[in-house]
Amino acid sequence: MRRFFDRSAPGWDGRTGAGSVEHLAPLAAALLHVKPAPERALEVGTGTGAGALLLAREFPQASVRGVDLSEEMIRAAQTKVGLDPTGRVAFRVADAAELPYNDDSFDLVAHLNMPPFIAEVARVLRAGGYVVVASSWGEATPFYTPDAVLEWGFAKRGIEPAGAGEAVSGTFWVGRMLRR
Repeated sequence: MRRFFDRSAPGWDGRTGAGSVEHLAPLAAALLHVKPAPERALEVGTGTGAGALLLAREFPQASVRGVDLSEEMIRAAQTKVGLDPTGRVAFRVADAAELPYNDDSFDLVAHLNMPPFIAEVARVLRAGGYVVVASSWGEATPFYTPDAVLEWGFAKRGIEPAGAGEAVSGTFWVGRMLRR
């Protein structure tokens, strides 16, 4: 998997539309359900960073992290940050199945066009925090997960539905960690 995405990184945005309105609309719509604004946000499977950068724009006071299995994708994401002397936005290579963060580290964890890593999300999510699972092309999205599966998996870990819907061609689901 890592090799596939490393090889695919050059030209990824152009081939997939990453960063376009169509690509980001479901994530942007989901973020309207996240109140109050998070202090710390994480995008799992960030690829070239389009979703993490959207989080940073929507929540200008938040510290934003993006992780991806592919070193080449992370390298591409880092080139998009520009000047960031405070380190508010940062990217690192990491496996979503073993996130390199402590328990209760984030107020928001987002997945855009990624299979949800439910156990790890629940582990790193703070009480009161949100999880977003967005699919740019709805059911046609590779790795699409139906809402019923998300609700069932997250409910077992204390995360309840907080919103769901459609935006442009995509869908989103939002959950909130109500208890620890």
